[in-house]
Amino acid sequence: MMARSDVLEAVVLGTEFFRRGVDALPDEALKGESLLPGWSRAHVVAHVGFNALAIGRLAQWAATGVESPMFASVEARNAEIADGALLSSDELRELFDESAVALDRYWREIPESRWEHPVRNGQGTVVPVSETLWMRAREVWIHGVDLNVGTSFADIPAAVLERILGDIKGVWQARGESSIRLRVVDAGRAYSGAADAGVQVSGSLAALTAWAAGRGSVGVSSGAWAPAAAPRWV
Repeated sequence: MMARSDVLEAVVLGTEFFRRGVDALPDEALKGESLLPGWSRAHVVAHVGFNALAIGRLAQWAATGVESPMFASVEARNAEIADGALLSSDELRELFDESAVALDRYWREIPESRWEHPVRNGQGTVVPVSETLWMRAREVWIHGVDLNVGTSFADIPAAVLERILGDIKGVWQARGESSIRLRVVDAGRAYSGAADAGVQVSGSLAALTAWAAGRGSVGVSSGAWAPAAAPRWV
């Protein structure tokens, strides 16, 4: 388990990683294709910006005790992203920068005694507000790759990759997807899954995490074949 200070550092570094990706894009390229089907880079930037504000609402909930959900509904969230993708390049860059600053401020306003205050994440699950740090770290690192600027999961720190992969396996197991065993070849160990699992998928930690997160099968194998798409996790 990562300490809160380590997760906060992952947020800071992940935010810088995402910002470098945005800064590398000329204005017109922001409307180009991301690595997410059906989403432009503008969709990704808008989503990450609005995600900061949504997580900020959870931080305010914890700080004040007044319930403030991430978003009114899934439909409202999707509409917000669609509208955000139509913003100008300057507005998108401003949205990302200002929302990141606002989220940091909201976190700083949480009294130490309230960091375990329960809030509900986007799936409706009750979690301590301290979990929002990790929610944000995961968001900026994964979507920093989705910007399609030449980065990959190999650019994500190992500790972050391990926790992302652990999250995904936890979702699979909760859904009864126990037939997959992951073998991390650069760590020389099986990550998780039953020894007699029907499918074993092997690859580096970065490649396995990318595959498990639904980002392709480059660098992973299942016997002599490339594995099928991983089960959904979100």
